[in-house]
Amino acid sequence: MNSTVFHLVIIFILILEIKVQLPEGSEFLVDRSKRGLTHVPKDLSLKTTILDISQNDISELQASDILLLSKLRVLRMSHNRIQYLDMSVFKSNQELEYLDLSHNKLEKISCHLTVNLKHLDLSFNAFDALPICKEFGNMSQLEFLGLSATQLQKSSVLPIAHLHISKVLLVLGDLYGEKEDPESLQDLNTKSLHIVFPAGKEVHFVLDVSVSTAVSLELSNIKCVLDDNGYSYFLSMLSKLQNNSRITNLTLNNIETTWHSFIAMFQLVWHTSIEYFSISNVKLHGRPQIRDFDYSNTSMKALTIHQVVSDAFSLPQSYIYKIFSNMNIQNFTVSGTHMVHMVCPSQMSPFLHLDFSNNLLTDMVFNNCGTLARLETLSLQMNQLKKLTNIVHMTKEMKSLQQLDISQNSLSYDENEEYCSWTISLLSLNMSSNILTDTVFRCLPPRLKVLDLHNNRITSIPENVLGLEALQELNVAANSLAHLPECDSLSSLSVLVTDYNSISNPSAHFFQSCQKIRSISAGNNPFQCTCELREFIQSIGQVSSEVVEGWPDSYKCDYPDSHKGTLLKDFHVSPLSCNTALLIVTIGVTGLVLAVTVTVLCVYFDLPWYLRMMCQWTQTRHRARNTPLHELQRTLQFHAFISYSGHDSAWVKNELLPNLEKEDIRICLHERNFVPGKSIVENIINCIEKSYKSIFVLSPNFVQSEWCHYELYFAHHNLFHEGSDNLILILLESIPMYSIPSSYHKLKTLMAQRTYLEWPKEKSKHGLFWANLRASIRVKLMYQVKEI
Repeated sequence: MNSTVFHLVIIFILILEIKVQLPEGSEFLVDRSKRGLTHVPKDLSLKTTILDISQNDISELQASDILLLSKLRVLRMSHNRIQYLDMSVFKSNQELEYLDLSHNKLEKISCHLTVNLKHLDLSFNAFDALPICKEFGNMSQLEFLGLSATQLQKSSVLPIAHLHISKVLLVLGDLYGEKEDPESLQDLNTKSLHIVFPAGKEVHFVLDVSVSTAVSLELSNIKCVLDDNGYSYFLSMLSKLQNNSRITNLTLNNIETTWHSFIAMFQLVWHTSIEYFSISNVKLHGRPQIRDFDYSNTSMKALTIHQVVSDAFSLPQSYIYKIFSNMNIQNFTVSGTHMVHMVCPSQMSPFLHLDFSNNLLTDMVFNNCGTLARLETLSLQMNQLKKLTNIVHMTKEMKSLQQLDISQNSLSYDENEEYCSWTISLLSLNMSSNILTDTVFRCLPPRLKVLDLHNNRITSIPENVLGLEALQELNVAANSLAHLPECDSLSSLSVLVTDYNSISNPSAHFFQSCQKIRSISAGNNPFQCTCELREFIQSIGQVSSEVVEGWPDSYKCDYPDSHKGTLLKDFHVSPLSCNTALLIVTIGVTGLVLAVTVTVLCVYFDLPWYLRMMCQWTQTRHRARNTPLHELQRTLQFHAFISYSGHDSAWVKNELLPNLEKEDIRICLHERNFVPGKSIVENIINCIEKSYKSIFVLSPNFVQSEWCHYELYFAHHNLFHEGSDNLILILLESIPMYSIPSSYHKLKTLMAQRTYLEWPKEKSKHGLFWANLRASIRVKLMYQVKEI
């Protein structure tokens, strides 16, 4: 009971959902093909308009499966296991237009009126008789009808005789041919009829396929052999076409026959109303019997032969080639047949279009062939062509040739071969997928408008290429081009394709050179996103977006790695970094302004002097903190020994001594601290050793004093002996280096290598000077010096 209530609730909800209307013209596709389903899914959306459940294992279709799919227009159920179908299951699907039930196991259907169907496919099923119900006669909109049957009866077709069906597909079962009505198809009212015979079974019944209304007939799975009396049922069937003047298109697929019957087919069709005859996938046995071919009284305009194989080791090829080359038709195609040659027509040929693609033709085909003067289009794609000069020679007699396709061969051009005289009528030339190089531009038709050279070995297009003034379209994709071509010699070029080359820095001058370009495709190249590319990107922005094909998705940076994969439109670089001259000027001007500013500030505030003094003071304090105190105090009696010239004694006594001794700094002077009786040299050495620092007052007078030189020498010697930094140089007056005698080499060295204190002339700076000096010699002494 609960289950019943639950299902009722679900159905009620689904019915409410049906009322939701889809926007006009919208489609809702549900694809459940190839899922291994055994039943129609129950979770389908009520909005479904297209349902594909083909290639599953569904064995039945019930009304409840699609009852709520009121919007369903297309239902594909091919390649399943359905054996029975009641057409009434679709009574709720009034919008259903396309129903595909082909490739099932249907043996019987129960009909129901389905008015709106346009496409109904019941082909490749197991019906014994044609599954045509009387209700089919009401499907006035039916455009395609696929049927299956083992036997054909004229009465089976009558219910739909009045319908105008565009195409009918009829698949005949394996037992076809036992109980047949030869005229069973005469009442079909269709423009196109396709009959599929049982595969691998000989045709042994003459079916009249000349349906009175059909203009297109296609027959598949044909096994045509001659009986003991030389009679062929299939050839007799084709002969019926001679009585029908409406059929203009005939297609034969999957044929197994003899060479004799094959030629006979052409002869039979030749004298019918057929204008377009196509035959494909043919397997031939035996050898042809040489006999004349009657080319008279034909309506044929085009003949296409595709994929023919023969089990004969040797054939009279000249006979076969002669039959085909002398056909008085306009369009002739032979592809996939391993044909190695084709002879010239014996007389002036009406051929306008020849297609011999995918064969084994060599350069010698149509050599000196003057009977193809009316030929306009020739395709020799996918053959064994080697030398371009041979192709040029071949076309010289084709006075009307406008389009030539020699792509996918092994063509090359040797510039040493001087012959290059194309027919002047040639306008379109396809030489793609060969092994051509840059030299090919020296051998091109003079009036060429369309040239396809993609997938070759071209590295550059000559700037002054001759004879291409009329060229409008050029395809050089998939080569090794490093640059875009210039249009100086390509004045009419409007379409250019250069995808997949080696173009890294295309020139921005291209769009100025190629004024008539209306389409350029240059994507998928290894663009180097540097300054050189900036102008090209800007030039793209100045043209219409429709001109540059694939922009912007196909245009990406390949180098440097930091920009790899970036779209060109998103690559930005500043103008300053790309203009070397501007960058140098900017840096120079900025540096000059900065230097001038710093100089003015230094001069105005005298910053160098203050900085130098602060640095000296800091270094002195640092050294004093890092030297053990007991080592400094062990033998010291004086804070400093003063060495100076007698001419500078006034400054020493009036400035130096007062400013140091008022801070309880003990100074050693020669006139008051030298010990009487000792030599001057001994006194100098003793004073230096007993002093924490040695201060030298430097001036031009100091340089002239010999004793000052001695004191400096001993103090410098003590510097290296003790390993301490005990020298303080005070520059009282400037000393030019040239004025220092050569014997004063130690003074020169010290002044060049050591920092000295310079006595400032400005009185405002004296305080900082004395503070630095006192800081450099302040230390606690262990012994008191005796006053003398």
